[in-house]
Amino acid sequence: KWTLFRSILALYVINRAGSLIFDHDFSPSSSGVEVTFTYPFEIILREDLNGLVVSFGCRDGIKIGHVLTAINGFSVSGTQTSEGGDVREFLSCPENFPVAVKFSKLKPNVNDRIMLSSMFNTIYHMASQLSPEKKSTGIQEMETSAFTLHCLQTLSGLKFIYLSDPKTQGVDSLLRRTYELYVDYALKNPFYNLEMPVRCELFDKNLLIIVEQSEKVTSGNF
Repeated sequence: KWTLFRSILALYVINRAGSLIFDHDFSPSSSGVEVTFTYPFEIILREDLNGLVVSFGCRDGIKIGHVLTAINGFSVSGTQTSEGGDVREFLSCPENFPVAVKFSKLKPNVNDRIMLSSMFNTIYHMASQLSPEKKSTGIQEMETSAFTLHCLQTLSGLKFIYLSDPKTQGVDSLLRRTYELYVDYALKNPFYNLEMPVRCELFDKNLLIIVEQSEKVTSGNF
C-alpha cells in the first residue's frame, strides 16, 4: 500500500528510448470544488474519455480541464446522472435550479503518463541541442507556480524525474538514492532487461522508505 505525500508529488522513470518504465503518483487526490449555480448554467462542458470537462467558464476555483463529478451530492458517471439521465439535459432545464455542481481535477491516466513521458524525452533532447555549450546535460530542473520538476539522467540514458512542491528541498539527493535503488533491485536482477518496466516489490518498498524520509526532512522546512 502506497502512502500519499504533501511535498513529493510523483516519480517517473523513462528509458533512453523515451518509454515510461516506472511511475507512481504520491500526491493525494483533489477533493474538488462544489459551486451552487442559478439558471442559466454558465460553464461550457465538452465530452471526452474522462466525462464532461470544463472548456470555458473558470470561476470560484473551477478551472479548464476540471471534470464534473457530482450534481446535488450524487456522483456523475461520464455524462450520466445517478438516475441515468443526461447531465447536459439536466443542466439545460430551468426547473432543476439552483443546483450544486462539483468539479474535480483528475490525475493523468496511464495513456496520458506514457504520452507525457515521451514528450518530455523529446523536449529534454531539444534543450540539449539548443544549448550553446557542447555536451549539455539537458533539463535538470523546471519550476512552475504549482510544482518543480527535477530530472537526473544516468550514463545509460535513463531519466529519473520527480515532481515536487516548489518549496521542497533535497530532491537532488532523493534522485541519486532512487537511482541507487534501481541499480540494487532492478539492474542486479539477472532476469531484468534495461529497457523493460520496473516491477519489483523490494524496489517499491525501499522507494517508499526514502520518499518518507525526504518528506519528513521537508516537512520541517515548511
